[in-house]
Amino acid sequence: MFIQTEKTPNPETLKFIPGEVVLKSGTVEFRSAEDSGPSPLAQRLFKLNGVKTVFLGGDFISVTKAVEKDWAILKTQILAAIMEHFSTNQPVMNDNAAPANASAPDMDNEIVAQICELLETRVRPAVQQDGGDIEFDRFEDGVVYLHMRGACSGCPSSTATLKSGIENMLRHFVPEVVEVRPSDPL
Repeated sequence: MFIQTEKTPNPETLKFIPGEVVLKSGTVEFRSAEDSGPSPLAQRLFKLNGVKTVFLGGDFISVTKAVEKDWAILKTQILAAIMEHFSTNQPVMNDNAAPANASAPDMDNEIVAQICELLETRVRPAVQQDGGDIEFDRFEDGVVYLHMRGACSGCPSSTATLKSGIENMLRHFVPEVVEVRPSDPL
């Protein structure tokens, strides 16, 4: 098994691409070992000293390390853990666990539907390329609130991405949008 690694805009996060399906649909983020119960893979990764968060996507795994840890050591351990997990045919998620995405937005609201469509088609693919995800939280008083997840959560460039990229695009296509802000972490 060959596992590709890619740097992300977040220097504390690496993206691991095992060349196999990680999740059939959706994404899921584990922020601690205590939260990783639904995923044997996340449990395995959290046993490594220095793993801070684990984010699972369709074909990738993003791992965020503690600031004081060195990628030179931790990357090798993560690669070995992922390789062992997939080579022993263990499930990524337990059968009774489903990826926990944000609750469904109110698609009856025309503005919310437009925002979600733009996020899904124009923003999400680029953000997932960087090992993260973006999720619509809510639209209130002209402000779009978004959750940044995976490599994007805590990334130094995420504020610039929200303001310069996403906000400008949404304001262009949806005049009712006046600002984009990050939501509180899930």
